[in-house]
Amino acid sequence: MIVRKMERNDIAACADILCGVYNNEMWQCRWTDETATEYLTDFFEGKKFVGYVLENGEEIVGGIFAHEKVWWNNSEIFVEEMFIQPQLQRKGYGTMLMRQIEKCVAEKGLAGITLSTNKYAPATNFYRKNGFRDYGHVLFMAKEMSPGN
Repeated sequence: MIVRKMERNDIAACADILCGVYNNEMWQCRWTDETATEYLTDFFEGKKFVGYVLENGEEIVGGIFAHEKVWWNNSEIFVEEMFIQPQLQRKGYGTMLMRQIEKCVAEKGLAGITLSTNKYAPATNFYRKNGFRDYGHVLFMAKEMSPGN
């Protein structure tokens, strides 16, 4: 397995993996190839995009989509999405992707890495195992609205 910088032509394979990871009972998502491709392309086209793919030979088996976020005292990397093919999870490959982001942070002298995830999903344990911790002063908030409101 190797980690390499993401290229535009990697997005379709990443969209396919995203659908396979999140379209299930635990996450309860309904991604299509089209919406997943559009979603990931938005990140890729961002001004300060940072992204890597995990390859097994010629096959992409995982990806991480992030961006450099300017902050008042020092910029950071915000991880938008990270996923590994379901059959390859829990084998250290997600950690390989995260280490590449850590290397990017170190090379640029940034403050660190931030992200959000579902607190009831196994991903929380993965992130804690990789040195992330909960910050009580940070609260993720959302407002759901029906179309037309």
